Parts: sequence; structure tokens; C-alpha cells
Amino acid sequence: MSAAPAETAHAKVNLHLHVTGRRADGYHLLDSLVVFPAVADRLSATPAETLSLSVEGPFAAALAGEQDNLVLRAAHRLAEAHGLRAGARLVLHKVLPIASGIGGGSADAAAALRLLARLWNVPIPEGLALALGADVPVCLAQSPARMQGVGEILVPAPRLPGFGMVLANPGLAVPTPAVFRQRAATGAGFTPPAIFPDAWPTAAAMATDLAATTNDLAEPAIALCPVIAEVLAALAALPGCRLARMSGSGATCFALFDTPATATEAAARLNQPGWWIWGGAGHEG
Repeated sequence: MSAAPAETAHAKVNLHLHVTGRRADGYHLLDSLVVFPAVADRLSATPAETLSLSVEGPFAAALAGEQDNLVLRAAHRLAEAHGLRAGARLVLHKVLPIASGIGGGSADAAAALRLLARLWNVPIPEGLALALGADVPVCLAQSPARMQGVGEILVPAPRLPGFGMVLANPGLAVPTPAVFRQRAATGAGFTPPAIFPDAWPTAAAMATDLAATTNDLAEPAIALCPVIAEVLAALAALPGCRLARMSGSGATCFALFDTPATATEAAARLNQPGWWIWGGAGHEG
């Protein structure tokens, strides 16, 4: 018996994140270099008369009882867009922490669109990914990209060297809207888009250029969740760390290393009870 069709939903990491402006409708404009390290949720699907979703894995409990799961929302929207009455039995193996700044829900929704488009033999309508969330378009492509506007503008990333990454989350969720409200309360201004070369020859060169950029959401996120500062300090202290920074709106932080092997070794040094920790390749390909 063949395995059910499946898709991976890789973590999305913002190597930098500049808030460049705000539209009249209140949505913030961003500039962010995004990569997808080699850690992922997994979504499988089998044909069924109705749409259903079951969740398993380390972070399944965090989604228990969620009535409007983004995976099901994506599935329903795709079916409605094509007037389909088809269903699917979806199973999500959840290994990425919830509300953690690495796009887990968006990556899962994007995986649902890719998987069900294949299962139902239909295209993904233009604009559907963005309608589900700002991070869903970049997660749909699931390859390094420069994300701008409100998530709808995707341009190729600089050519990336091989590098390693450690991810660490202290086990606390940080809601994105709360972080933006905290930032607004401080009267923080806007940051111009970053300027990057066409390519980086080494991880060290990439980290040097990234160090001249920021994550504009880090300060308000730390104000709401002070332990983020402890995570950053722990990552920065790891041997071989080139750069430590928060991803997205937190609380997950990352550290860059010269190779996946050094990142894996560094992750093993982080002995922090209650933290989610991963180390490996910073991007696939």
C-alpha cells in the first residue's frame, strides 16, 4: 500500500525584518530576507467525502480545540474557489512551536494548498495565499526570498552560501498583533529596506552584512516576553555563532554558523529545560 501524498511545511526564518512603513488601512509594510531551514511540519492527505484534520506530534496539544485552523481554512478556500465538493482526510504532524515567529501556521496552510492542488488536480488561484496571511505567499514557494510590502512582493534572495542554523524557543507564544501594538506604543519610526549584494561567498560575509540590519520587532517582543533576551544571549554565547537574532515577532530566535555540522553541535550544547531547540542546515538546496 502506497503512502498518502504529503508535503513538508518548513520553518520560515526572518534573517532581518525592517518595518518600512504603514498603509492607510493599518497594515505594516515590511522588508525581510526569509530562509527555510531543514526542520518542518508534515501534512498528508487521503481522499475523503468531507474535509477533516487531525493533528499529531509534539505540538499537537497546542492546536487542540482550535475551531478555525489555518490548514482547514486553506482547504475550504481552495475548494470554494473551484466549486469543488471534494474532501480530504488531512493529518498534520506538528513539530514546530505555535505562535513562535517562524511561520508554522502559514507554512502549514501553504503546504495544504500545494498538497490539495495536487490531490484535486486544480491550480492555486492567484491571491489566495495572501488572503490567508502575510507569510503564506513566501511559504507557498518555500525557497529563500526577499519579502516586501505586506507579504505580496517576493523577489529573489541573494545567492546564499551553505550555512548552519540553531533555532531556540523558550516555550512561550508571542502573538504578533500584541508585538505591533507594543511597537506603536513606543512611537518607533520606520526603517529603510536593507541593501544586500547579489551573492555572499561565505556564511561569515553574510552574517557581517546582516549584522548591519535589524529585526524591528525584537525590542517590543522582549518588552512583552523578557526571556527572549535570555535566549539571544544563550545563542550568542555558543562557540562559532556568527549572529544571533529573533525571527519574526518571536519568541523563536536563531543563530548562524559556518556549517550545518557546527550548528548541530552547538544545538546539543543548549541544555535548557522547556526550550524547543533545533540545529542543522540553514536552508535546503
